[in-house]
Amino acid sequence: MKNLVRPVYAIAFIALFAVNTQAQSLEPVKAQMIKDWERAKEYTREYLNTVPGDKYSFRPTDTIRTFAQQMLHLASGNIFLMSQVSTDTPPAGINFGLEQRSTAQNKDSVMHYVMASYDYALNIVKNMSTANWFDAKKMWNKYNETKFSLMGKAFEHQTHHRGQTTIYIRMLGLRPPAERLY
Repeated sequence: MKNLVRPVYAIAFIALFAVNTQAQSLEPVKAQMIKDWERAKEYTREYLNTVPGDKYSFRPTDTIRTFAQQMLHLASGNIFLMSQVSTDTPPAGINFGLEQRSTAQNKDSVMHYVMASYDYALNIVKNMSTANWFDAKKMWNKYNETKFSLMGKAFEHQTHHRGQTTIYIRMLGLRPPAERLY
């Protein structure tokens, strides 16, 4: 098994180098990424609209975030991670303290911040050259990541936190939106 690892890594490195030197071949990947972020935005909008405004303060137990806080955390994650791959200015007011801000907890505010975070992410993906996707970025002085990897982590983060709210919705006796893979 150990003898197979080196050739596999060598092949992966060669493939990555080939892709990196031919950035135009990444345009279909970029188009898919845009499509996925647009789908995620609309899917999250459905989640936000499923929960009545008077239930945004609901939390399944007293030790976890409310529905509003969970969605505001999702928005903060979109902004923070995507800001690491771009010099575009993030929307005003969306940061990691957002989920604790009392004035941000109502449905209208949550909708505003969450949708603005998706617009920010989409703008970055649409406008970033694929030639920059493999530029390295050091995170927290210990993780070396590519911009492409960080965009993937941003997408994973929002999916994770939206998915967590499925339980909130079910505990409220509501039906969560149907899965959207396409």
